[in-house]
Amino acid sequence: MRWALVKVCLAVTTMVVAAFAIPLGLVIQEMARDRAFSNAERHAAGMGPTLSITTDRAELTRAVATSEAGGDGRMAVHVPAVGAHPALTIGDRRAHPHDVASTREQGRARTVTVSGGYALLQPFAIGSGEIAVVEIHVPESEVSKGVTTAWLVLAGVGVGLVIGSVAVADRLGVRMVQPARRLVGAARDLGEGRLTARVPEEGPTELRLAAVAFNSMADQVVHLLANERELAADLSHRLRTPLTVLRLNAASLGDGPAAEQTRIAVEKLEREVDTIIRTARDAKPRTVAGRHGAGCDAAEVIRERMEFWSALAEDEGREARVAGVERPVWIPVARADLVAALDALLGNVFRHTREGAAFAVDVHSGEDAVIVLVSDAGDGIADPKAALARGNSGGTDATAAADGTPRAVGSTGLGLDIARRLAESTGGDVRIGRSVLGGTEVRLWLQRGAVRPSVGRRAARAMVRRRRRTPTR
Repeated sequence: MRWALVKVCLAVTTMVVAAFAIPLGLVIQEMARDRAFSNAERHAAGMGPTLSITTDRAELTRAVATSEAGGDGRMAVHVPAVGAHPALTIGDRRAHPHDVASTREQGRARTVTVSGGYALLQPFAIGSGEIAVVEIHVPESEVSKGVTTAWLVLAGVGVGLVIGSVAVADRLGVRMVQPARRLVGAARDLGEGRLTARVPEEGPTELRLAAVAFNSMADQVVHLLANERELAADLSHRLRTPLTVLRLNAASLGDGPAAEQTRIAVEKLEREVDTIIRTARDAKPRTVAGRHGAGCDAAEVIRERMEFWSALAEDEGREARVAGVERPVWIPVARADLVAALDALLGNVFRHTREGAAFAVDVHSGEDAVIVLVSDAGDGIADPKAALARGNSGGTDATAAADGTPRAVGSTGLGLDIARRLAESTGGDVRIGRSVLGGTEVRLWLQRGAVRPSVGRRAARAMVRRRRRTPTR
């Protein structure tokens, strides 16, 4: 592409230079010729007054010798015979007598070719009524004076224009080709799986727009892949709920080969689920745009999920309490997303606290926001800030140890991340603190409408303070 552009520019510039330089050179050549013959006519006209006064040979010789052309040996005067005076020629004669006679007969000036150039023959009437002819020699060098220099200057200008146009075309070609090559290379890299490939948004307008479109497409591809991985992680995490039930049931099977095989299978399945989550957890969080149009009754969902988890709590001797769900509480999130977040938080309670530890779910509804508090009587979280980072929940598991003492387990941290993304989809957030039960309190703040975050946060803090002043539920 680059060399094609250079070739096209070279051809076009050459044609343009030729179209202008050749006619201009011919015009200069014609101007030089006209200038030479105009000078010759001027020299010839200078002899006119002398011929009209006298035809004396001595006088004419003196006049020719004192003239500029005569002094250079380029003038001759042809005087015809007058009475007893014979015809005479004064100066250096070059024109043929026949041409002189023809000029005398025709009575008008003419130019004839002579050795070494041209001769201008100019007729003048003398006192006797006869016609004298003044001959001015115009050398070839005078006719072409300055023409060679003009052609050389035009040629130099033409070559300079061609070289300049080639250089400009080459720079333009580089400016066009390099962004195109970068775009091709980035497209190849993206096709080979290197998702970080991007193109600098520079160059001509069309290529710059193409780069912007490519970068947007690459971002969208990465975004879609991240969403797929995130969805896989979320779906895998939702398996934790039935796995928790299955693990508790397997723990109550007692001893025996079948019971042991069941427990081993459950542990293996849990490890596989953890592997899936850890594999997908580095992807970008799935966007929640568009969820605001959906909504659900948080009170109804919480009653339903607490009914489910209460059965497991009864098996482990846990006290489960719920408050604030007597009236409908609408929130702008999808029912399935709220179910996933609650199951993630309650599943963490069962997974990371000892058996018999109580837990509670409180709902506080305000004009601008809804607060969902999930509390437990476990050992708490040593570093709440780190726990909110994906992959660091920092919990303990009481059922994993044979002697019933809690032991730390690896966690993907996806449960808290699911709750965090649900809250952030409404403009809210998730906070971790110490509950009145002595363990961890996860505060899920959900914004109801498009209000100023500062207003919603003040309302949330007021509701939490009121809740803390009322420890019994």
